[in-house]
Amino acid sequence: MRPRDDGARLGGSGGAPEERRRPGVPGSAVPHRKDPAEALAEAVRGATPEQLPERLCAAAVELLPVAGASVSLRSEGVPVLVGASDDTAAGVAEMQATLGEGPCVCAAETTAAVFAGDLTAGQDMARWPVYAQQATGAGVRAAYSLPLGDSAVCVGTFDLYGTDPGELTGPDLHIARLLASALTTALMSLPRGEEEIGRAGGFWLDGLAAGHSEIQQAIGMIMAQLGIDADEALARLRGHAFACGRTALEMAHDVVAHRKRFHEERA
Repeated sequence: MRPRDDGARLGGSGGAPEERRRPGVPGSAVPHRKDPAEALAEAVRGATPEQLPERLCAAAVELLPVAGASVSLRSEGVPVLVGASDDTAAGVAEMQATLGEGPCVCAAETTAAVFAGDLTAGQDMARWPVYAQQATGAGVRAAYSLPLGDSAVCVGTFDLYGTDPGELTGPDLHIARLLASALTTALMSLPRGEEEIGRAGGFWLDGLAAGHSEIQQAIGMIMAQLGIDADEALARLRGHAFACGRTALEMAHDVVAHRKRFHEERA
């Protein structure tokens, strides 16, 4: 994921966001320069479907007292990153997919918003100890995840990251939900392209997440290699990726390419 510029990165310095607030500190914003509706319209104007998640993540950083944002699809228990405001936000999203824990994973499972206002101590750190340690090491000390979809189905999550502990205010939550609504519309309604309009089941997001199908293929291969079920195969994939300092997706690439084979552990 290519960053927009150093000043826009998580915890970066300089640029317009710092003129409006202390970076990443919820509740510290002064009145917004832009009307949220106007900023939302500007973000989607002229965008191709593939550009929408990243543009709306960038809009979130402009409108909210957060330092980063990402969008992930819900895919067979593994969050699939489809857009982020910068490299660090993308990395923290991939971190949750690898670990199988964190606000993003919880929000997708419960279809309810999950807010972790302080990953450095207390119940948020205790709830996801490994994720909290890894996230704070990357400069993220607060994370907020909103499910995308409706009461019947969750298609993904919209995730916001702060560099300091704190809670989002009511007005901030209203803006976050406006952005989440726009993302839900994009993820559920936009076709992949003109050739696919009207074709049953054709959504542009299939193309965005195509590479992540390798995770499911890798899980199947690990199941065959070890004679285990899908949940255990995913746990093995995640555990080995974490131990090697890699993402679950990177490890899946190696499994599918036959560069990595799992063997039964001997006592």
